[in-house]
Amino acid sequence: MGKITVVGLGPGNGRYLTRSAWDLLTQSKRVYLRTAKHPTVKELPTTIAIESFDYLYETADSFEDVYETIVGRLLTIAQEEEIVYAVPGHPFVGESTVTGLVERAEAQGVAIQIEPGLSFIEPMLTAVKLDGFEGFQLFDALAMLARHIPPINPDVPLIIGQVYNNLIASELKLNLMTLYPDEHSVVLVHGAGADAFELEEMPLYELDRSKNTAHLTSLYVPPLPYSASLPALAETVAILRSPKGCPWDQKQTPQSMRDGFLEEASEVLDALDNNDPFGLEEELGDMFFHLLFQVQLAREDELFRLSDVLAGIDAKLRRRHPHVWGDLSVADSDEVVVNWEEIKRREKGDVASESVLDNIPLALPALARSQKIQGWAGKTGFDWPDIEGVIAKFEEELGELKTAVSPEEKLDELGDVLFTTVNLARWMDVDAETALREANNKFTRRFQKVEQLASERHLDMSKMDIDELEALWQEAKQALGKRLP
Repeated sequence: MGKITVVGLGPGNGRYLTRSAWDLLTQSKRVYLRTAKHPTVKELPTTIAIESFDYLYETADSFEDVYETIVGRLLTIAQEEEIVYAVPGHPFVGESTVTGLVERAEAQGVAIQIEPGLSFIEPMLTAVKLDGFEGFQLFDALAMLARHIPPINPDVPLIIGQVYNNLIASELKLNLMTLYPDEHSVVLVHGAGADAFELEEMPLYELDRSKNTAHLTSLYVPPLPYSASLPALAETVAILRSPKGCPWDQKQTPQSMRDGFLEEASEVLDALDNNDPFGLEEELGDMFFHLLFQVQLAREDELFRLSDVLAGIDAKLRRRHPHVWGDLSVADSDEVVVNWEEIKRREKGDVASESVLDNIPLALPALARSQKIQGWAGKTGFDWPDIEGVIAKFEEELGELKTAVSPEEKLDELGDVLFTTVNLARWMDVDAETALREANNKFTRRFQKVEQLASERHLDMSKMDIDELEALWQEAKQALGKRLP
């Protein structure tokens, strides 16, 4: 069996090289290096034959290709002789070639021995004066850039290694700005572990403007000065529910929070209707509170945890988007919807419902539920051939309403008119709930303008006749226009 001894060179120059690693290196005739661009290499005895893989970086298309080539060549050489392979820092901190060797060595009959070294982490903690036991996050820059949203908690200090150049720094800046403000102060650490390391503090938006960024550059991102993570909000909710928390929160149940949930959902819709991004920000926060409150109540009853909720929806989204996380091709959004419903059916075990309407929530607002009912019924073919049939049905129902006499008849016929109106909205590709909500808002704005005009002219609306009120109404419409002023 062949053998590869992997040696960690530590950070900076040779002063951080362990005694054991030094003895092993100085007793070797040949040492293979992932890169010779490391200060410790200059400290090695000249009697050692050095062979680095730096040349691969100039010809390969990606770092992954470089690492794959290095692993393959080392395993091939180790079939013939025992070799020493030296890497910067610690072999298991940011060294893809080492993890690649470990994964493939046994299958190729090669033994792997690891000689640890000091990583860049300890000098980084020293440079930024951070106690590691207080908690911090550690990531590789390229691994971070492989994600659209960085998998980090902004309430916890962050260290990012291998910020090789300003191109990486530029992409990293944009990535981090999805969670941190542009002006958030960060620190570039150049040469952590070297005799003369350098700290460069700057706002996040200037991260790619440093003239000193190189292969020994790392980034420190301090936590935000305020709580801004899902775990932090979950902790706040848990405190409110605790024996030392709030008496009101302590006595709530899943059912008692229902009305508040519906109210907050309505306020989210109001913010969307008003195109109010700042209002939307606040209202979404209120919704998050209600969501986490329900999760907290469920956790207390040992029903499920926040991680269960998040894992469930993440898995569902991936399952139901095989055209994104699979090899399925779709022509358009309509085909996406068809696939989505088919996947839902399979997930439920191919058990046919007694009705296509069974899964429409009863708690939906009446207009929204009506539109869904008619939409699903239409998919079975139970529908008018064109919109003219819907209009004729509307006129028929309106005529029946006009002839209704008893309260029961009026209720029944008005319901039919509303139901047919919703169907008309569906045929016009209009959301009935949104249309009525906007009509409500439009009436509110115009009526408030009428009140304002009457007040300015010292008019008592209760004593005005319909013609006078209509004149004010038309004036209000003219002043406000058809949409928001």
